[in-house]
Amino acid sequence: MVLTTLAMLSMLATPPAPPARYLALGDSYTIGESVPVAARWPTRLAELLRAEGITLANPEIIARTGWTTDELSAALDAIERGERVALADDEFAPMPAPPYQLVSLLIGVNNQYRGRPLDEYRAQLRTLIERAVAYAGGQPERVIVLSIPDWGVTPFAAEHGRDAALVGAEIDAYNAAKRAECARAEVAYIDITGLTREAATRRELLADDGLHPSAIDYQRWAQAALPAAKAALAR
Repeated sequence: MVLTTLAMLSMLATPPAPPARYLALGDSYTIGESVPVAARWPTRLAELLRAEGITLANPEIIARTGWTTDELSAALDAIERGERVALADDEFAPMPAPPYQLVSLLIGVNNQYRGRPLDEYRAQLRTLIERAVAYAGGQPERVIVLSIPDWGVTPFAAEHGRDAALVGAEIDAYNAAKRAECARAEVAYIDITGLTREAATRRELLADDGLHPSAIDYQRWAQAALPAAKAALAR
């Protein structure tokens, strides 16, 4: 009886484990341009993980519409120097505080949109992946990287005279480089590009701006990322 009581007291004295922490890095797709904050795909992923019984803090997001790989890197440098970096209206970047139990990265569409060289993208992406791994405490198994969506199928592309087939081919080339860099770094690569191409015939997958994904599609991205995120947190 005495031992049982002592064991119970010991259990009561043990504080609960702190919630896992998640850092999401990216551009307009991560900050959720044209959708409510609650509809951002990292936020939806966090909700799905909690539904699986995982104790997880709200995602810390460092992403802004229009960012390229080098601009994301420059913003991270500025934040770490203590500078204030705006992400959206009345929203500023948090100071990264590693180690994170989960880090996601989705970047590259603006490199392709601006016609940046593929080799430049590959080199800058490699640096960002290495940085993401560092934020994850040096554990690549805690990093997930999403493929670049294909915006060439959107009304925005058509209205601006962009060749959907050419955009798609360039996106594929960028994603091939991204997949290879993920394999090199031993981080998870999650292909959501095919989901975004369904917007060619499913207008409900797009936000009102005719370019960015709707809450419906962001939910699908979160579901696609869920298995890799669960595996990362299980480790």
